[in-house]
Amino acid sequence: MRPKERQSIILEQIRRENRVDVEDLAETFTVSAETIRRDLDALASTGAIHRVRGGAKRLKLATENSLTERMGEHADAKGAIARKLAGVLDEGDTLFMDTGSTTLACATALADLPGMTVITNALGIAEQLGAQGRRHRVFLLGGRYGCANHQTAGPMVIEQIARFQADHAVLTVAAVDTAGGAMDADEAEAEVARAMRAAAKNTIVLANGAKMGRRAAFRVCRLGEIDVLVSDMAPPPEIAAALQAAGAQVA
Repeated sequence: MRPKERQSIILEQIRRENRVDVEDLAETFTVSAETIRRDLDALASTGAIHRVRGGAKRLKLATENSLTERMGEHADAKGAIARKLAGVLDEGDTLFMDTGSTTLACATALADLPGMTVITNALGIAEQLGAQGRRHRVFLLGGRYGCANHQTAGPMVIEQIARFQADHAVLTVAAVDTAGGAMDADEAEAEVARAMRAAAKNTIVLANGAKMGRRAAFRVCRLGEIDVLVSDMAPPPEIAAALQAAGAQVA
């Protein structure tokens, strides 16, 4: 049996049983324990499973705390992403920006870029950029309001997004890996992000290093659909290779 075939069977077993052991798999496939370890390492390198001593476990999907709680997490990384994003954008660009602690951190950096047009469902982003007076044009999308994340979401927001065209969709996500692409932990937020992507020329995904190699429940886009990935650090080799193969820029 070829390694890829064996790994596919192992992955299905992990999904069914939650955990597998090296010795049991070696006996099942009549191969050495070292061969199984290589199989598990290969699966773990793609973010498909979580490697543990003596075996592997099903990878838990990422979840997120409230926006207020997340604002205090990875502050240095978000600051680095904000500075890099400001270097990617040009004066006068039109942007979609979705809700998130990283996009909110970026709003401060973007305030120094003149002539921006920003369309957002995030109350905090609208407030920060709107406070600049006539320096920027800000459109706040209306819809069902969620106080936990200070955002609007739902069908009304999706319908309004379709009225705009933008140079970039600037999206923050909960997880990035080679199999799932860019993912969010919230269904409504992922739906908004997908709609923004559809109405923008370029997709810019913001993700700090802690989100690399994780998976979440709701896909925003595949890696090949990202135009620019902005992070505080270089992505893992397998993600970097996939982005490079797709012609995406890493900032």
